[in-house]
Amino acid sequence: MGRAAEILGVTQAFLRSLDAVRLLTPQRSAGGHRRYSRYQLRIATRVRELIDAGNSLDGACRIVILEDQLAEAHALNITLQHALDEHESRDPQS
Repeated sequence: MGRAAEILGVTQAFLRSLDAVRLLTPQRSAGGHRRYSRYQLRIATRVRELIDAGNSLDGACRIVILEDQLAEAHALNITLQHALDEHESRDPQS
């Protein structure tokens, strides 16, 4: 946790707060130390940016969750559009 906090320029308490609100659930080492993935570190960075912009922790977490859901929906939309385009190119009368 200390190394992750150092990399991000945040306190360990900040990372613990993200764990407490269940935005991040880091893996644990055999010794019980929190281990964050690169994706989790990006999320923590985004939350910090939102808090620095004046949002509350709860608000920042909600924004990050909604941004993530929007990105997933956009990716799914692209996948489905490609599948539809492929289907229509094989059967132009549908």
